[in-house]
Amino acid sequence: MTGDIAFLGYGLAAIGPGIGIGLIFAAYIQGVARQPEARNMLQTIAFTGMALTEALAILGLVFAFVFQG
Repeated sequence: MTGDIAFLGYGLAAIGPGIGIGLIFAAYIQGVARQPEARNMLQTIAFTGMALTEALAILGLVFAFVFQG
C-alpha cells in the first residue's frame, strides 16, 4: 500500500467541520423559525460560526501538505 497518511487524516478530519456547519445552520433555522424578528442577529452569528469552522478545515488541509512526508 503506497500513499501518504496525512491526506487520509485530513479526509477524516474534514468530517468534523462538515458536521459542525450542519449543526450551526440547523440551530440558525430553528432560531429563525421560533423568532423571525431575531433573524439579522442570528444570521451574523451563524456566518461567523461557519467561517471559524471552515477555517479549521482549511487549517487541516494546510497541515496535511506541511507534514507530508
